[in-house]
Amino acid sequence: MENVAFIINPFSAKKNYQPFLDELKKKVENPLYYISESIQGTDDFIQYNFQNIDIFVAIGGDGTISTIARNLIGTSKILAIFPAGSGNGFSNETNFRKNLDELLEKIKTNKSRKIDTFTVNDKLSINVSGTGFDGKVVKEFEKTSRGFKNYIKVSLKTFFNYKPIKVKFFDEQYQQYNGKYLMLNIANTRQFGNNAFIAPNASKSDGLVDIVLVKKFPLTYSALFAYRMFTKKLKDDDYVTYLPVSEIEFKVNTKNWHLDGEFNKIKSPIHIKVQPSSLNILV
Repeated sequence: MENVAFIINPFSAKKNYQPFLDELKKKVENPLYYISESIQGTDDFIQYNFQNIDIFVAIGGDGTISTIARNLIGTSKILAIFPAGSGNGFSNETNFRKNLDELLEKIKTNKSRKIDTFTVNDKLSINVSGTGFDGKVVKEFEKTSRGFKNYIKVSLKTFFNYKPIKVKFFDEQYQQYNGKYLMLNIANTRQFGNNAFIAPNASKSDGLVDIVLVKKFPLTYSALFAYRMFTKKLKDDDYVTYLPVSEIEFKVNTKNWHLDGEFNKIKSPIHIKVQPSSLNILV
């Protein structure tokens, strides 16, 4: 397979990437692959092979995908995915499954389409990013051995101790939404991962992101919130507000963010900007 490079994050997929590699070598003669030990290493590999490669395949979770995507924004190069993360939000939303035959078939057909991405103070995000409660959850979750059970445990523990964040919008039309929130998310696609749909109406190709503002809700509401999130039924109500925007600026009294599920420190003021049709995805 010419013109294709496979980039493997060895820390994703419970560090068990060998079966994937064995299968790849069986089905593809002399595949070009790279086992990434660092973000810098991934960047260097992509730049070194950029001229000769048309399709870069990310084998990892949303963080890995985002690292690779950053190098492909605004170019004709195509991103493909073999999901190997804990949540796989972005690959769920772009129809990539853990099926190598299916992926190789897509590569052979070589059809792609353009989708939006966005930046948080010039840092790229392709899926869902946010601050507040879930930024804190991601920070605590990274200290565990991951997995869905740990995610729920950390979430509950964080929920009880969490002080809401203060959000202040600069633009007059949004100032009515200034106030305290459990979390603020920016959704380019519909889900965090694990089929948790935080923004069921978000579209990755409409030039907009959904700003999702969630007020701290009583514990009695949490089951309903979870039920709606996992059945794509979250909507505007007393606790949840959706603001579709192409660009927005605000201040928030925390530096703890997650970008596509990876913990980041980002200082306010925050500037969110959509980059319409900036990334080619294999379909």
